[in-house]
Amino acid sequence: MTVAYPIAHAWLSTGGTGAQNYDEFADDAEITEIIAANPASALAVEMPHRAPGSVGRAFLDCLPDAVARLQAAKDDGHYVSAGDVVVLYRITAPDGARAYGLWCMVATDQISTSADEPGAVIRNEDVFIEKVRERVALAEATKHLLSPVLLLQTAQGEALHTALAQAVTDAGSPAVVDTDPAGRAHEIWAVGAGATRDRLLALAGGGELVVADGNHRSLAAQTAGYPRFLAVITTPESVAIQPYNRLVSELTAPLDALELEPLTGPAGVPATGGRVHLYTREGAWSAELPRVAEAGVVDNLDHALVERRLFAETLGLEPGDKRITYVGGDYPAEWLRGEVDAGRAELAVLVAPVTVDDFVAVNLARQKMPRKSTWFTPKARAGLVVAQLD
Repeated sequence: MTVAYPIAHAWLSTGGTGAQNYDEFADDAEITEIIAANPASALAVEMPHRAPGSVGRAFLDCLPDAVARLQAAKDDGHYVSAGDVVVLYRITAPDGARAYGLWCMVATDQISTSADEPGAVIRNEDVFIEKVRERVALAEATKHLLSPVLLLQTAQGEALHTALAQAVTDAGSPAVVDTDPAGRAHEIWAVGAGATRDRLLALAGGGELVVADGNHRSLAAQTAGYPRFLAVITTPESVAIQPYNRLVSELTAPLDALELEPLTGPAGVPATGGRVHLYTREGAWSAELPRVAEAGVVDNLDHALVERRLFAETLGLEPGDKRITYVGGDYPAEWLRGEVDAGRAELAVLVAPVTVDDFVAVNLARQKMPRKSTWFTPKARAGLVVAQLD
């Protein structure tokens, strides 16, 4: 049995449309700059309220612009149509490391969010409902899905990795090569009906799939009632977990309620869990956030402790407070310290990355990770493969 299916009506990029996913930015101004430099970018469709000339307008008010931009990209030849296909995906880093994935559709009714809910697709992280509503509204307006949910194949990962690497070797020249800001080359190949497509779908969609990126997008598909959602199914060998840090624009209370130890060097991402590093313009500290002996693995993860001990108990902030910015691993510690030094933030919180063992333990128990706690790399590029919802 497989829960993965071909894309009935796909649009494949011919170049110029690839972009970081909408939630990968720590600074909204970056999105505006990217759209200004490349109006065909998928960001112009996914984040229409950040486009030049629209900044300050409400997201919903800008949806007609998103529809028009997607149609214009098609009319200008930035996409070609393909029917009943899966799409091979290879990402090559500057050091030569390669990641593989398969673009396809996955059954929405297989999403499981708790131990007592059956399903082969495990969604493991709390979400911000406002973002989910925006994703639903965008899909309803455009009738397309531009960003995939990244799923980790846990049961047949090694076999899928081998099969995808061989299929890419056999496929010849890619349909497009898109290079991201980190210098990684993203390549795609469409695969139509036949033995190769069926074998890849069986491997990709057999066994449990863990949401590595795209918790909001998967919930949006459920909320909208779509029977299937766009996904890239990848392999454990293809990904790594990087830090997921935080910036706080306003300190609402002093930090001296915490047990702080001054750092002798610059604040960086801690090498191991158990302590977090804090940076303000007054200095840098290491802080141990007290754990609860009788609590489970989720409640004692560093990210959960930051939400509870630092934000809620010390600063009086909810996780969704607009004064908190979640900053993924593509932004180094130097960048976060620079935001504080420049006065655009008052506090940087640097958190050790979640370990693979902890991530697996949480998922096997079908529990939820804290919000924005796992930054998987490399991420799938939005706008390379678009699924039309007809």
